[in-house]
Amino acid sequence: MVRILLLSAAIAVTAPAMAQTAPEQGAMPAAPASPAQAQPAAPANPAPSNPANAVASIVDSEFPAYDANKDGQLDQSEFSRWMVALKTQEMKATGSQLPTDQVMAWANGAFSTADKDKSISISKPELISYLSGGAG
Repeated sequence: MVRILLLSAAIAVTAPAMAQTAPEQGAMPAAPASPAQAQPAAPANPAPSNPANAVASIVDSEFPAYDANKDGQLDQSEFSRWMVALKTQEMKATGSQLPTDQVMAWANGAFSTADKDKSISISKPELISYLSGGAG
């Protein structure tokens, strides 16, 4: 569910860029109907080109905050703290609630799934792959 939330956020960020279409070749742009329309649009924030890149960008920016011992890996408690924070945001957004023990059980299961190499720690690439549904 967290992957869906992150993927949805990534798609929402990239949707405006995907919605822009180039004018057909040889077509003339329509003249603005009023002087207000002639003003150039404010520059858009650059968006990652695909959802996997958006997930990678989020992981790159947030990873240091959860890597308490600064070893470049997330141990189970570091990973669980991040996943519980994401699950809490998701529950607030959806209006659902889960007991703390169920959230922790979910975070522990997520750790087992994300730790592809079974090293008892999660690397950035493992986390990106997990959060992007294996596409990273």
